[in-house]
Amino acid sequence: MTDEEQDVPPGVDPTVPSVARMYDYYLGGKDNFAADREAAEKIIQIGMQTGGNIREMARANRGFLRRAVRHMAEAGVRQFLDIGTGLPTQDNVHQVVARVTPDARVVYVDNDPIVLVHARALLADTPDTIVIDGDVADPRGILEHPQVRAHLDFGKPVAILLAAILHFFHDDDQVAEIVSTFRSALVPGGYLLISHGYVEHELADPEKMEETREVYRGTSRGAIAWRDAEQVAGYFEGLRLLDPGVVPVQDWRNDDPYVPDGLSKGGVLGAVGRR
Repeated sequence: MTDEEQDVPPGVDPTVPSVARMYDYYLGGKDNFAADREAAEKIIQIGMQTGGNIREMARANRGFLRRAVRHMAEAGVRQFLDIGTGLPTQDNVHQVVARVTPDARVVYVDNDPIVLVHARALLADTPDTIVIDGDVADPRGILEHPQVRAHLDFGKPVAILLAAILHFFHDDDQVAEIVSTFRSALVPGGYLLISHGYVEHELADPEKMEETREVYRGTSRGAIAWRDAEQVAGYFEGLRLLDPGVVPVQDWRNDDPYVPDGLSKGGVLGAVGRR
């Protein structure tokens, strides 16, 4: 969409890049403004200069999410809480789950007004799936939201999905508290999914990493941070990590042996834990 063609929802400043709309651009979507495209292209160029492929990283993350959600649905989970859902794309969580079971309930959570507009339009005729306005920085507010409580029964297993969202917080203690709060909501049989950006430290270019941080400082989130496999594994305290543990997302139960160029020096780590 162009700024001229798209009515801007209240609360949206099209001159401030949104990480959700940048991600949409990485995936080849069109629900983004000029500022989003400009910021995303800077990140793409930085990635190319360091041997990374941001578009493929985004696609690999989506593939991991689809495979993991399908596994959880096949394991009997019928409730999904997807936090920081982003703009609708192909094979959204509720669509993946519907192929396994028609009676699952899904709650999407985001605080980007454009995400909310598009998601609500997509879900207008899907009563088992709803979208609410919420911020991952306020996990208690999400868990206690009246619509969430009405739609999901936390006395039964729920899968909580935190895909490619935690790396937009630079404070390690804050991230640990966010995850701990969501993790505490899980009953036996519940799942926690996390995917998180990382860089192989021995291959990292400090100058390019700082350029990346500078781009994200100008976005609606205002930060980006990379964490390693040990840190990500720590978020699953008290849960049983599913095989193969914390791995690059393209390696998580992927039966496709092809790995695109640009995913060898870093990318996205993914893991799933079960209560």
